[in-house]
Amino acid sequence: MEDKHRMLNLFLHDKPTRIILSLKDSEGKYTSILSKETDCTYTHALKILSQMKELGMVEFEKKGRIKFVKLTPIGSDTAHEIEGLVRQLERLSEEKPGEKKSSKKTKK
Repeated sequence: MEDKHRMLNLFLHDKPTRIILSLKDSEGKYTSILSKETDCTYTHALKILSQMKELGMVEFEKKGRIKFVKLTPIGSDTAHEIEGLVRQLERLSEEKPGEKKSSKKTKK
């Protein structure tokens, strides 16, 4: 139950979502690149990635002082689902509240 709470808390925030989506379409990236792409400090990005590693979503490969990060299979699945959720939320925000989509049928 605690892991479920940690995951919800992690992925309902902007930076973790942007980080996992940035990793989604790549073979992996350096932490410094991820932090720049997501407008996040290196330290904060590393903290988020460490939490993702604890949850089994990413894995690190250290090359000297630089950490290379890539998604695990479960991380890839999660990124795909989050991408779908983001798309749905974007569609909702494009519609004005209380406005129904009108059909383009004309009356004769």
